[in-house]
Amino acid sequence: MKNLSIHETAIVDSPETIGEGTKIWHFTHVIAGAKIGPDCMLGQNVYVGGDVRLGRGVRIQNGVNVFDGVTLDDDVFCGPGVTFTNVKRPRSSISQKDRYERTHVCRGATIGAGTVVVCGVTIGEYALIGAGSVVTHDVPSHALAFGHPASLRGYVCHCGENLKEIEDLWYCDTCGASYRFDCDQRLKLVDPNQGR
Repeated sequence: MKNLSIHETAIVDSPETIGEGTKIWHFTHVIAGAKIGPDCMLGQNVYVGGDVRLGRGVRIQNGVNVFDGVTLDDDVFCGPGVTFTNVKRPRSSISQKDRYERTHVCRGATIGAGTVVVCGVTIGEYALIGAGSVVTHDVPSHALAFGHPASLRGYVCHCGENLKEIEDLWYCDTCGASYRFDCDQRLKLVDPNQGR
């Protein structure tokens, strides 16, 4: 496989399911069945379960646990120590593998260091979750959310900077992109060529 880099201390059960250009660092374990897209980076001491899907360009920093049932779309960033769960009421004495709940992190979202993402949620496109948060509910696209539990604190641009509300538009001072809520209450670029 071209340009695939797996450190000698990593354990990768099925390297054929890893995309070109991906790098996997020290002491990381990828379980058989996981599908990892091209150009991803998995830092040191990362765990990736067998029923995990990673898109193109996903960046996972050191010490992240991505358990079964998680999908990270293209260009998702997970800071150090992020943990995803897959059962809401675990018991040591009761097997619940048939009750894993799906978690979906949409394209371009960022999850800050030390965040816990409770299973069964969707984090929208380009959302930004502050470090040390606990995500217990869905997070809308472009949302800035943080806290215990994480709650909506504002909106962010594709570039990650805060958006300012000006009349019926949300505007980025950094890159000049502007957004408007659509009929489904999702922020959408006014000009799709901006902010990319």
